[in-house]
Amino acid sequence: MDLQLTQKTAFISGSTAGIGFATAKKLADEGAIVILNGRTQAGVDKAVQELKRQTGKTNIRGIAADFSKAADVTNLLQQLPDVDILVNNAGIFEPKPFAEIPDEDWFRFFEVNVMSGVRLSRHYFPLMLKKNWGRIIFISSESGVFIPEEMIHYGMTKTAQLAVSRGLAELTKGTEVTVNAVLPGPTRSDGVSVFLNDLAKAGNSTAEQVEKDFFKNARPTSLLQRFASVEEVANMIVYLASPLASATNGAAVRVEGGLIRSAV
Repeated sequence: MDLQLTQKTAFISGSTAGIGFATAKKLADEGAIVILNGRTQAGVDKAVQELKRQTGKTNIRGIAADFSKAADVTNLLQQLPDVDILVNNAGIFEPKPFAEIPDEDWFRFFEVNVMSGVRLSRHYFPLMLKKNWGRIIFISSESGVFIPEEMIHYGMTKTAQLAVSRGLAELTKGTEVTVNAVLPGPTRSDGVSVFLNDLAKAGNSTAEQVEKDFFKNARPTSLLQRFASVEEVANMIVYLASPLASATNGAAVRVEGGLIRSAV
């Protein structure tokens, strides 16, 4: 299927690995001009070279920016004044008991997970409306609905992303601009794979058994009963970024394996 993304310019924040990198790869495969992002120039340069190697495409470059620093965002926008597709994927997470989360952590999580997308959208959204085409996609999480007790501050930011996404979508009436959110569930990123293997070694078990136990005890409502791959999540993101998804707007699209027990 041709997703009609040839020569569309796409910026994906937090895209040197995981869901962001997988999304960038699929966008590049579809012919889009892709701009990667990470916190360090060395990491970005490495990801750009790897993506070029995997796709054989040359319309790929990167911009380093730490989204905990507003000045870095300003610099990024100066280097990339306009895009057709914005994927707000940058984010941090850290399990921590509620009583031990200081004010600084609440503000840091909000700054990176929420304000990164707010600042980028504040710049690109009016330009999309002006040219009457654009896609903004917030990568939220099932944790925005199914708030994890082990990291409430993270869940709070993911719920906030849903509010920002829907609010922006309300401003697109009668245009060819769409704003949506994607809610991944437990996903097998590089970090998760390492975590599973470490737990398996510590418990004299296997990564497969650890994964099975995780879904039995920690996420029993999952219908998938396994971690999604980053590619499975990226498939949905790239579809929503395409002209083919023109009638999907203001939506919170779930790619969480049926974990949220709701018909809507």
